[in-house]
Amino acid sequence: MLLTEHTRDRIWTNDYPVHYAGLDFFSRMTVIRLIDDRLLLHSPCHISPALKAQLDQLGEVAYIVAPGSYHYQHIVSAQDTYPLAQTMICPGVEQKVPDLQFSEFLCDKVPDCWVDDFDQVLVRGAKYMWEVAFFHKPSRTLILVDLVENIGDKTKGVGWGMKFWWKLVFRMWNHPKPAPEYQLGWKDKVAARQSLLQILNWDFERVIISHGDLINHNAKEIVRQAWEVPLEH
Repeated sequence: MLLTEHTRDRIWTNDYPVHYAGLDFFSRMTVIRLIDDRLLLHSPCHISPALKAQLDQLGEVAYIVAPGSYHYQHIVSAQDTYPLAQTMICPGVEQKVPDLQFSEFLCDKVPDCWVDDFDQVLVRGAKYMWEVAFFHKPSRTLILVDLVENIGDKTKGVGWGMKFWWKLVFRMWNHPKPAPEYQLGWKDKVAARQSLLQILNWDFERVIISHGDLINHNAKEIVRQAWEVPLEH
């Protein structure tokens, strides 16, 4: 099975290998069945025929979401596979893929089409990245891409280069933190803090992230500790 069920009959994930900046690690697509029974692809991976067959069994893919500055690489693959789906992107993705066709930008205002499924926040204040965080209300699941990475001894598919940087440089090995691009600086810590506090006000119990191990226990405290630096006054 390419898809792993995360929340019974509601959320599935697919982990796939990536090579970026000379490093080998895994990324994660999340598939959410909305209340209207249609599907949303969050940070999609390449859609192979086998994966398409699984998705088609789950339902109609209605939405394709590029939720962060570095999570757009397979959007076109998803669009080619599901040409009738609407594509919604985090601001900044359009600069990296100028020819990308999309329906609208994601922001703090939740689109009417999934207002009963999600709350969302466009996280502001970082120097190098943008990201939209999602809270899936029915399952009380927070869905992030790079705002928290949880990579360590139990994480599969991590190359030696990643281990070096995460252990010795960024001190992130076995210590969940934002991606290095966030740690390189926050241009507006007040705006960042406001965004992150809004997320922490959501009543989430678990966290799906794009890189590293899922957070299924003590989720809010782990996230709060990961954001200790931008949350400082």
